[in-house]
Amino acid sequence: MRRDVRPYWVKRLYLKFRAFWIWWFLAPRCESLGAFSTIMSPWFVIISGPNIRIGHSFTAIGEMHHPVQIGVWGRNFGEGRVEIGDACLMSPGARISASDEVVLGNGCMMAHGSYITDSDWHGLYDRVNRDGTPKPVRLGDNVWLGDRSTVLKGVTIGDNSIVAASSVVTKDVPANVIVAGNPAVIVRELDEDEPRYTREDMFRNPTETQAYFDALDKSLLADNSFWRWVIYSLYPRSRRRQ
Repeated sequence: MRRDVRPYWVKRLYLKFRAFWIWWFLAPRCESLGAFSTIMSPWFVIISGPNIRIGHSFTAIGEMHHPVQIGVWGRNFGEGRVEIGDACLMSPGARISASDEVVLGNGCMMAHGSYITDSDWHGLYDRVNRDGTPKPVRLGDNVWLGDRSTVLKGVTIGDNSIVAASSVVTKDVPANVIVAGNPAVIVRELDEDEPRYTREDMFRNPTETQAYFDALDKSLLADNSFWRWVIYSLYPRSRRRQ
């Protein structure tokens, strides 16, 4: 990771521009988008469909070739929904596709390329119409989906459980376990008495958390020069040794 060479006021201007983009382009696509959202490169976050509700302190990290995608394609106009709890994270390439209902609890984390869907979108023999029986997906609080993992239709995952990288979850997962494989099976149980620190804890008071990060920016960027930032921006080779 390279040091941020922007002066503090330049970063603040960028964050204001980003907040405007989120308010103008992304928030109207949601039924509700909670306060204190941190959506990095929001122009690479794709939200489509009705009935999408996102809690406070949502973090999404969009990238050009790995956009974050949240979509509802209901059986009829206005049907289907996605509900994402407070303090959830969607990393680059993470996707949620809902036909009927996908619900994430508070503090859930979706790693790079992870995918949640509540439908096969067509049958084995009828390649046009969907299965007539809704099979919603529900994740409890503080669930962590590893890189490129997939959660399929009808699955419920209990609180605090972890899905290992590249796993495919086809059936319910209890709370406080780690599952791995295709299809995913339990490989370890978590100690329920072990102290844990989650995103839900981190953002329990989002005003304080935001103030902390702002103070950190002021400290880390205090000595940055405007003209040096301009030089680094126009001549990236000058940063080789950083």
